[in-house]
Amino acid sequence: MRIGLVSGPWIPVPPATYGGTERVVDALARGFAAAGHEVLLAAPLESTCPVRLVPGMRPAEYEGLGTSISELSHVVRAYEGLQDVDIIHDHTMAGPLYLHRPAGVPVATTIHGPIHAQAADIYRAVARRGAVIAISKDQASHAPAVPVTRIIHHGMDLSAVPVGTGSGGYLCFVGRSCPDKGLLEAITIARQVGMHLKIAVKMREPEEVRFFREVIEPILGPNEDFVGEVDDAAKYRLVGGATAFLNPIQWSEPFGLVMIEALATGTPVIGTLIGAAPEIVEHGRTGFLGKTEELAGFVAAAAGLDRAVCRQAVEERFSAARMVADHLELYAELIEGRTPSGVPQVPRVHQNLLGA
Repeated sequence: MRIGLVSGPWIPVPPATYGGTERVVDALARGFAAAGHEVLLAAPLESTCPVRLVPGMRPAEYEGLGTSISELSHVVRAYEGLQDVDIIHDHTMAGPLYLHRPAGVPVATTIHGPIHAQAADIYRAVARRGAVIAISKDQASHAPAVPVTRIIHHGMDLSAVPVGTGSGGYLCFVGRSCPDKGLLEAITIARQVGMHLKIAVKMREPEEVRFFREVIEPILGPNEDFVGEVDDAAKYRLVGGATAFLNPIQWSEPFGLVMIEALATGTPVIGTLIGAAPEIVEHGRTGFLGKTEELAGFVAAAAGLDRAVCRQAVEERFSAARMVADHLELYAELIEGRTPSGVPQVPRVHQNLLGA
């Protein structure tokens, strides 16, 4: 199979630090190649993923993160270089709507963000000409009018992720500097239980810097250790040494790759019962989920969870191998011209448990 992959224009594949979508694309590309398929990747010029890269792509445009003109220019160059493939899997929003895609080549796209009203308009249009992949049942449930072809959870390569001992005696938080990710709530939880909190956050965009300077920095004290943005190796050491990973998100996150990264190091996750979290964390087995005000009460119990079970859960349910196999199965159906069976929309039962 000749597989064309399109990543966004803003972050190289794989990313040096922050970049969830780019991590997924990298794992897919490597997995497809390892399975004997020919992979052609359209990604920023600095990308180092060990597959064939589409020539003529531009350098990463991080300063233009999220801008339409950056994405559209990137998409044009990408599709010019993807003329001789059997299938294209596009991880941008604009690409699947591009008019000059190769004739007869099926295109699949993954929805990486929330499906708000405007996004739903776009993906309904995309679904008329291609396959739409959701990354969680919760994500798909927010837009029942979008015809989702398949729900495929993210996976990750575990070969470079050591299982930590959890002996550091601290809690940790890894994410972006913004209200939605729950950094302020994580600080409160750690203080409530009298445990040190280590904080690693991405803080590059103006609103991220503003939130940190105006909300977080003024309240930091001796109980918190701010370590900034870290690479993968440092992140796994940090999380692997923690008693528990705090994920008190304040929005319905479509997946939450950082949760499976934490579990891969053996560290249980304590987080809010919202978004895709219940699809990842097994309450009482690999972590605890509840309302924000309940989370501090789970810390003592989390310390007693079996770290080997946390790692095993990722190996069984969220490995790169499983993710790759799920995608290859869908690609084969699309190339053969079969119409993949649809996915029933799933009600947000866990939202009801929170009284939402």
